[in-house]
Amino acid sequence: MNLSPASIGVACVQPSVAPEQPLISIREVSKIYRSARGNVLALQDITLDVNAGEFVSILGPSGCGKSTLLKCVGGLTEITAGAIEIGGTRVLQPPQNAGFVFQRDVLLDWRTVLENVLLPVEFKGLDKSKWAPRAHELLRTLGLENCDSRYPWELSGGMRQRVAICRGLLMDPALLLMDEPFGALDAITRDELNLELARIWEKSGKTVLFITHSIIEAVFLSGRVVVMNKMPGPIAEVVQIDLPRPRTLADRETPQFVTYVRHLRSVFEKLGIMKRAMP
Repeated sequence: MNLSPASIGVACVQPSVAPEQPLISIREVSKIYRSARGNVLALQDITLDVNAGEFVSILGPSGCGKSTLLKCVGGLTEITAGAIEIGGTRVLQPPQNAGFVFQRDVLLDWRTVLENVLLPVEFKGLDKSKWAPRAHELLRTLGLENCDSRYPWELSGGMRQRVAICRGLLMDPALLLMDEPFGALDAITRDELNLELARIWEKSGKTVLFITHSIIEAVFLSGRVVVMNKMPGPIAEVVQIDLPRPRTLADRETPQFVTYVRHLRSVFEKLGIMKRAMP
């Protein structure tokens, strides 16, 4: 069957169309990195809204500025122009209601797994003993119930990344900012963590802004996929993913899923980022 994106509801949403009362509002944001060797325009005139409870992936080639955009949303990098608001409040520093998970797990090898998970509490000067039950619960949820007293150097890459996710979720943030968290993992472990993350999102209803360069991962996890062009990363297209949930790995073989993947590949082909397949 020859399915087109339109025939299964691949909705291409213009970036300028804003949903009502978004949790995240990004308006004409630009970012310039300044150095003695000259300025680098990393982002230019980015406008995007993300509603509360959405899972939105930002998809693009390496170096397009997607990680820079996430850092700007998280208040980790100051923007040069434009405005970013979370919950109606302008972002000038890391927001209190956001959790972060990065590609590198950034665990402290001299601290136990439990101590690593409790780091956000320690940074805020809170009583760690009151948060320890929550940390243990998260470790159990992600299959690490017997690892709390182990050290990061004793864990596999997938286990380390699970610890990082627990740390990001510890204080039950409304917003989860994830920067290619599974990019360095093997394919099997990546699939497992995709399923875990999808399950956590479906259960919690958190807002997730997820950076990836994997088309399949973006389609599998997301409700919307934002496609960024080469640096300075203009938004080329926003695609609504209307696939039923919960999703399984077998869903990736369905005609509907394959059509979304093909459509996104065609976007990159038109942008000159991905070469067309030989006939």
